[in-house]
Amino acid sequence: MTRKSKQPGGHNPLTYAETKRLKSSGYGTQSTRLTTVSQLPFGHCALNLSPIDPTGDAAVATPSGHIYSREAIVQYLLTKNGELKKRRGEYERLRLEVENRRVEWEEGERRRTQDRFVRKDQGAMSSALVLRNDDNDTTTSAGAGGAGRSAAVATARTSGNTGTTGQNSLKQVSYWLATSQPQHARGGRGAPSSGDFDYESEIGALPPAPPERPPSPMSGEPLKLKQLIPLHLVREGMEGGRNGDGGGTGRILCAVSHKTITTQPTIVIKNTGQVMLKSVYEELAKPEMRCPVTAKKFREKDVLELIKGKSGFAASGKVVAKKYNPTLT
Repeated sequence: MTRKSKQPGGHNPLTYAETKRLKSSGYGTQSTRLTTVSQLPFGHCALNLSPIDPTGDAAVATPSGHIYSREAIVQYLLTKNGELKKRRGEYERLRLEVENRRVEWEEGERRRTQDRFVRKDQGAMSSALVLRNDDNDTTTSAGAGGAGRSAAVATARTSGNTGTTGQNSLKQVSYWLATSQPQHARGGRGAPSSGDFDYESEIGALPPAPPERPPSPMSGEPLKLKQLIPLHLVREGMEGGRNGDGGGTGRILCAVSHKTITTQPTIVIKNTGQVMLKSVYEELAKPEMRCPVTAKKFREKDVLELIKGKSGFAASGKVVAKKYNPTLT
């Protein structure tokens, strides 16, 4: 027996009657046993959950082995393709907006760089013109006033050059100063140098790109219309190709042995569409690699194992459904 602190309810364990009463009101994890009625029988469509008409090519299978009605799966693919087309259009519109903003930002950066270069170049030219004019004024002027002015200009020029040289030398030697540290460009590798626009973060903020093909309803794998495999189903009362009088149960039969298919492993030969028990296939069809019904040869890759039906027995698969609800523990 577990410790008292580990029992349901902590230090105040619940009695069986209390637990049962709480369970009926939705307290704690709810679990129930699924009966055969709750399971999908073999030969029913996995989309509309109804029996498939065995006449014609109404039954198809996907590469995952699930069985569908052709009408239901085609309608599903058409609907999903329309939804994916709208999602792709919306995604391309958002992606184009980001690209346009990036182009505008790069154009603005180019103009700003050009303006800075022009201002710097014009500033150097104006400084050269001013110095040239000062030299001309110094040589043409006479008297102590002209000599004093030239001396002041030379002193200012020397002091300015000395200050700039001192700052450059300080940056080279004192690399730990804040003014000597390199500037980090936000945005990561391949992003613009400035932090005003981060291309990678803008693309990462977009919703994920929609897939090219709609997913399969059960397996989630990309599915195409040409991947559907036609099935030739034989129902009870249709043995030998004749129609029944409606007195049968409508269960699917093996095309070779005419045994009822319920939860047994079942395969289909793709190039013939014949559905048979796996045990019958191993015994009669696999040794000669020839279909027992049509006498048509097939290869190993033409054999697809179908999803078998389930029942209320534990051996057929998952038969217990659980729903988690919080408790006091």
